[in-house]
Amino acid sequence: MSKALYRDTVNGKISGVCAGLANYFGLEVWIVRILFISAAVLGGLFLVVLAYIAMTLMLDKQPTEYAESIKTKQEHVLKSKPWQKGQTPTDLLDTLSADLDKMELQLRGIEAYVTSEAFKVDKEFSKL
Repeated sequence: MSKALYRDTVNGKISGVCAGLANYFGLEVWIVRILFISAAVLGGLFLVVLAYIAMTLMLDKQPTEYAESIKTKQEHVLKSKPWQKGQTPTDLLDTLSADLDKMELQLRGIEAYVTSEAFKVDKEFSKL
C-alpha cells in the first residue's frame, strides 16, 4: 500500500489531522501538534484554524489496514521507549549497543577513506 494522507482519528485529539500529518511525514505526533500551536501563537491563528478545518473536511478517515501497514515503517529503533515497544532494559541496551557498533564501523570506513590516497586523488579530479 502506498503512502497516503489520512486523518488518524484513533490517535488524534480533535479530528486527527495532526496525527495524520505525523503518520504521513513519519514524525512524532507531539512535534506536529507543537508546530500547529506555535504557528497559531506566532500570529497565524486564523490561517491555522482555517487550514485545520479545511483538512478535517477534505481528508478521509484512515482505514484500519493502512494503520497496520505503516506501523512497521514507523518503528524507531533508537527513539522507542522500552515500555511502548515491550523490550526489557537489557534487550534495549543490547539493541542500542549493536546500533552503535554498526555506526562505529561506518565511521571507521569513512575515516579510512578520508585519510587514504584515493580520497586525495578524487578530490583533485573534482577540482578539474
